[in-house]
Amino acid sequence: MTQQHINYSRIAEAIAYIKSNFKKQPNLNEVARMVHLSPFHFQRLFADWAGTTPKKFLQYTSIEYAKKLLTENGATVFDAAFETGLSGTGRLHDLFIHIEGMTPAEYKHGGKNLEIHYSFAESPFGNILVASTFRGICHMAFADDEPAALALLKTQFPHAAFRQITDLIQQNALHIFNSDWSELRQIKLHLKGTAFQLKVWETLLKIPSGQLTTYGTIAAKINQPNASRAVGTAVGSNPVAFLIPCHRVIQSTGALGGYMWGETRKTAIIGWEGAKAQLQGTDTAEF
Repeated sequence: MTQQHINYSRIAEAIAYIKSNFKKQPNLNEVARMVHLSPFHFQRLFADWAGTTPKKFLQYTSIEYAKKLLTENGATVFDAAFETGLSGTGRLHDLFIHIEGMTPAEYKHGGKNLEIHYSFAESPFGNILVASTFRGICHMAFADDEPAALALLKTQFPHAAFRQITDLIQQNALHIFNSDWSELRQIKLHLKGTAFQLKVWETLLKIPSGQLTTYGTIAAKINQPNASRAVGTAVGSNPVAFLIPCHRVIQSTGALGGYMWGETRKTAIIGWEGAKAQLQGTDTAEF
């Protein structure tokens, strides 16, 4: 058996162990011991193969179970925390805030008690709808049909309270159309999605303005080289147009591929960014 096969078997065993024992909330040392590796070596090997750390994988496994308890079984937050193996509701609360961007109660009730501000604005590529919570931008979409765009936003947060108001978070986000893309880190995002989607969206944020990449390259960068189709689905479900630059992903053949807000708009954005990059002396090679 090659070393690669040995490593794969160890990580597969570790993943199975975490999934079977997440209610016990095993620590790094315990899981590493199960696969006969030092904690340091195991952590590095797990990240290489799974695309995330053992701790984050345990967190994602725990929260997926808690979400099922809250929504399908009608469990209380206390019961969900207990059944998931967490020490208390505080830990479950922190986990939901970190991964889902909302509290367990807000998640259970479809965003109830969550206030979302939204506004419409002009961009170089047409009318745009931008929405925010107090934690950051939660939605941004080109809005050729304003009522339809607003209706789509409301389906994503069916029990939230909506107010048509422009706040500072939205204003900062809209500045991206005429500011240096490197300032993006100053814009807060409030996203909800699966662990895989969040990983893909995080990778999209690293594509420099004026550069393009492929679905296969994204899959390789998240250590899932055979997941190009799943990457395409995650890219297509991007909830924040332009800020999370899904328009910079094209097919390996060079074809533009699909775009939620229209291929013509995608072509215009790519051309606009390419022209700006040339003026600034930036290379446009694949990242």
